[in-house]
Amino acid sequence: MIAVLPVVLTVVALLAGLGALVMLIADRPLVLGSKPTTALLVALVLLEIGLLVQAVVGVVLLNGTDREVDGLTFVGYLFGPVVIVPVAVVWGLSERTRFGPGVLLVGCLSVPVMILRLTQIWAGHA
Repeated sequence: MIAVLPVVLTVVALLAGLGALVMLIADRPLVLGSKPTTALLVALVLLEIGLLVQAVVGVVLLNGTDREVDGLTFVGYLFGPVVIVPVAVVWGLSERTRFGPGVLLVGCLSVPVMILRLTQIWAGHA
């Protein structure tokens, strides 16, 4: 795995989660075109691009490694966040109440947890 990429993705996910938390506390729904929503969506697009890069690099490295890595579990943790972020965005935008940012918050907080587990699997911890 690229050593710095999981750290960068974790920081971006936590910052996006913080933005969603601020919107949730301020009782602001996600409104396309508003500055807070646009900033949050830009952060989530960057996060998604990084997650896609991590997934591609992870699969390539998995195919070229001699490590004892459970491939199916590893690939599941690689592509889980790739799916979670867009689903959270669609769900959050469709929720017209203050809980739209709450959905994004949960999605953003799940990414660092899955990245941590992915790193553990890659290191050989069961």
